[in-house]
Amino acid sequence: MGAGPRRGVGPPDGGWGWAVLGACFVVTGFAYGFPKAVSVFFRALMSDFGAGYSDTAWVSSIMLAMLYGTGPVSSILVTRFGCRPVMLVGGLLASAGMILASFATRLLELYLTAGVLTGLGLALNFQPSLIMLGLYFDRRRPLANGLAAAGSPVFLSALSPLGQQLLVHFGWRGGFLLLGGLLLHCCACGAVMRPPPGSGPRPLRDSAGDAPEEAEADRAGLSLSEAPPGGRTRRRLLDVTVCADRAFAVYAVTKFLMALGLFVPAILLVNYAKDAGVPDADAAFLLSIVGFVDIVARPACGALAGLPRLRPHIAYLFSLALLANGLTDLSSARARSYGTLVAFCIAFGLSYGMVGALQFEVLMATVGAHRFPSALGLVLLIEAVAVLIGPPSAGRLVDALKNYEIIFYLAGSEVVLAGVFMAVATKCCLRRSQDAPPSPGTEGGASDTEDAEEEGDPEPLPTEESPGLEALEVPSPGAGPAEPEVEAGPGRASESV
Repeated sequence: MGAGPRRGVGPPDGGWGWAVLGACFVVTGFAYGFPKAVSVFFRALMSDFGAGYSDTAWVSSIMLAMLYGTGPVSSILVTRFGCRPVMLVGGLLASAGMILASFATRLLELYLTAGVLTGLGLALNFQPSLIMLGLYFDRRRPLANGLAAAGSPVFLSALSPLGQQLLVHFGWRGGFLLLGGLLLHCCACGAVMRPPPGSGPRPLRDSAGDAPEEAEADRAGLSLSEAPPGGRTRRRLLDVTVCADRAFAVYAVTKFLMALGLFVPAILLVNYAKDAGVPDADAAFLLSIVGFVDIVARPACGALAGLPRLRPHIAYLFSLALLANGLTDLSSARARSYGTLVAFCIAFGLSYGMVGALQFEVLMATVGAHRFPSALGLVLLIEAVAVLIGPPSAGRLVDALKNYEIIFYLAGSEVVLAGVFMAVATKCCLRRSQDAPPSPGTEGGASDTEDAEEEGDPEPLPTEESPGLEALEVPSPGAGPAEPEVEAGPGRASESV
């Protein structure tokens, strides 16, 4: 509100961002906790519809598949309409799905309502909330991601007993109806997603030139459209060129390997404990231990990752978290006593929370703010494939071998491989290309040069990110004197590798 340059074009790292963080906490909790909490109603559904467990479990599986698999669709809608409208529609869809499911008379109707419709609604809330969080936080972004990720274990711990009480007092139909009303809170969360001044994914418009808000987004490094030298603005709703980026490719492969084995131990833990002779109540409490540790681990790891000395090496911290999680699975594969299983749950919850707190922060640091919507959608699609392969394959192996030990070895090996790949690729591939001297006029990376040429600019515009490479602080011709102190932006490669 005064003369001279201000930080309004950058993330405010506070202010209204704390309200956005609270909304992201709630949305993340619903997105990850709701598909698992619905399993409380499975026994009642099996009794009413005369179906088996596997048929009934498809309700949660379809919901999760929609959450992950519709990532590119959500990216396109966010780029076209913005985060707030997409989240408002998503909240209505999620609520309508559960309300309509309460009137279902066949399992197919449950698949289409609670599975497809609610899953799509949760997806349209989850992805935009992460995008908006990245626009409001930069310096405190690791902590913000950790706090938002803590919504998953908190809501899972709360929704499961809530669903049980609703089932006892109102039956599964009344429970679904009330949970549908509860999901309307996603609309309230979407309503607070006010874009920060001068940044944020804005709706695209076809015009002969850039609209004022688009020009402002371009100055913030959030260009969402490209214009040929003498033509109309061309929409770029999904930036698939991010797949050609070496740092993104490393992250995508890591995420695929990680998703193959990360969720398997938690899914099989209770049955594994019962098979070892642990009483049912004590076996169920093991998941609560994982949840309690996870609640503490996520914000703590986020705060740790935000330290100035660690943030430039956040990719290695993510690799360390994956290694810790995989080694925990490997070392606990032969655990049979309740004491050793409790120790496994504590170690697993800690490493699992670290992975959850860092996974999206690493992606934000890898691709930058303006390509994060497209990158997140593609990564979620890749993760959906892995999730559909990993846990079902593990279940079939258990049925065939009647042995949980091999499953823990397999899942642990996959997660360890993901961590090793991330560290080695970051060190050998990305750092090596970073050490190579850039060619003249390509300080911002090849993709930035190509974008500038497509837009008809006489020279590449300096951008806030250079995926996978160290950005060189070279002022553009005609620019004013460099600021004496430059804060790391969300796309700086020193944070991504």
